[in-house]
Amino acid sequence: MKGGFLKKSPMNPETEVIRPAHSLDKVAIITGGNKGIGLGCAKVFVADGYSVTICGRDSAVGERVAIDLTAKGPGKCHFEKCDVRKRDDIERLIHTTIEMFGQLNCLINNAGIHPPFKTIDEFSVEEFHALLEMNLISYFTACKLALPYLRKTHGSIINIGSLTSILGDYGTTIYCSTKAAINGFTKALAIEEARNGVRVNAVIPGNIITQSRQDLEATMRNGQAFHDFVESWQWLGRSGTIEESGYTCLFLASDGAGFITGTELILSGGAELGFGPKRPMPEF
Repeated sequence: MKGGFLKKSPMNPETEVIRPAHSLDKVAIITGGNKGIGLGCAKVFVADGYSVTICGRDSAVGERVAIDLTAKGPGKCHFEKCDVRKRDDIERLIHTTIEMFGQLNCLINNAGIHPPFKTIDEFSVEEFHALLEMNLISYFTACKLALPYLRKTHGSIINIGSLTSILGDYGTTIYCSTKAAINGFTKALAIEEARNGVRVNAVIPGNIITQSRQDLEATMRNGQAFHDFVESWQWLGRSGTIEESGYTCLFLASDGAGFITGTELILSGGAELGFGPKRPMPEF
């Protein structure tokens, strides 16, 4: 991250400004970086000078994003087709990144899905197994395969979770389970990797305006009313942006967050704060 941060040492009581190495020297992998929060992270990291590899299953969209972000610079962006449910794909993703850029400083585990809202009676055991593969086991696999390279750079891992992992939500038993597991995994891995100089944190987003949400609103009979309803859930009066998600991750990846590990950084506009009336969602 550009700029510096203040440091005071008991051995040197004078305050000095420590300026981190410029991000042009740093490399990040962002899973699911061709859309949503992952795209927001890619935009911010490339703008800060990172060389970034994004991955996804849609080559046309991913390659277009990589070309666009590289043109804007000052960093670079490369797209790699990858199904994060497949170990071989993740292995190729990491090895390609190392071959292209020489190192790895940050892994952002972001790729995941939210299934349709259903009760536990309606979800099948097979659906739960499939979601675990996508939302949780893929994080474990990417961390396991990336850590040998992150240890060399004393890099960091950022796992994207969900505010529903803390609050719960109706019709999301299997989704909340996968996201809550990410929180526990993050803390345990942070403890293990502290001795290796690798920091591990989670970002817990609430309502973020993504293209998928905008597309959903466009199909609704009263999409504007739905939009306004969701906006009212935050004390700040609006949903977050994908770029704000990116800046949060950029901070956690920076030297300015060098004393932060094992945390769950909530990015919610205060949606979880305070008591208030709860009402059913209107018909949209």
